[in-house]
Amino acid sequence: MTTVQIDLPDQLAQQARSAGLFSPQKMEAILRAQLRREAVEGLREMHGRAPSEELTPEMEQEIVEIVREVRIERRQRNAN
Repeated sequence: MTTVQIDLPDQLAQQARSAGLFSPQKMEAILRAQLRREAVEGLREMHGRAPSEELTPEMEQEIVEIVREVRIERRQRNAN
């Protein structure tokens, strides 16, 4: 486990604490959700750069790797 210390405006920290967002489980869920959003955005950007008629082998491999990582993450999360 890693301990993280962050500086936040007092009001934001109080609101987050009141909402229960500082629990390890909540923080993990928030970070995992953001990482998924960023992965999806990366796929969208990659798709936007691709020729509309076909994907390159490199792009296909990158998609396969991202999907594999997401599946591993899900399995690990579901195992806990």
